[in-house]
Amino acid sequence: MPTFDRAYFEALYAAESDPWAFRSSGYEHHKYSATIAALEGGRFQRCLELGCSIGVLTRRLLEHCDYVVAIDTSEQALAEARQYCVSDCVTFRQLHLPDGDLGRGYDLVVASEVLYYLERPALIRLSHHLRRVVQRQALLLAVHWTGTTNYPLTADEATRIAFEETGAEWLHGKTEPCFRLDVGRF
Repeated sequence: MPTFDRAYFEALYAAESDPWAFRSSGYEHHKYSATIAALEGGRFQRCLELGCSIGVLTRRLLEHCDYVVAIDTSEQALAEARQYCVSDCVTFRQLHLPDGDLGRGYDLVVASEVLYYLERPALIRLSHHLRRVVQRQALLLAVHWTGTTNYPLTADEATRIAFEETGAEWLHGKTEPCFRLDVGRF
């Protein structure tokens, strides 16, 4: 199994600036639309987006959030995101999860296809950290591809661990042929 460290992702983005075709993929477009729909028209003051990549979902989140802090491990991905998603209402930060200063005061945490890259102990550490940086009643929105991968965790495992360890109460979700989407409240 590969090591999903910063070097892995930097090499991925060095080879291709949009390695998962976030801007053109029908799958990604559908998943992002489902992600936004899961917010149920809510307006959020401060969103933490984990694994923002090149900023495609970030741009859509800004339509529903006053401010977004978008995190990724790859500086190359973040450089692309800063060009694609230009706004005074977003800050892009380079961190390799589960470590680093996430900031505080979030009423929405979005984790789109990122949690299953973490080993179980790292996801537990991140989940405990998230409990400390969110406001009471904040939402957790997790979306993961359900196909076969070589990642440390499956979509189901990553979602279960994240919800258990953050203490988020599961509110609603959906499972589609290629992804699962879960919303909970801290």
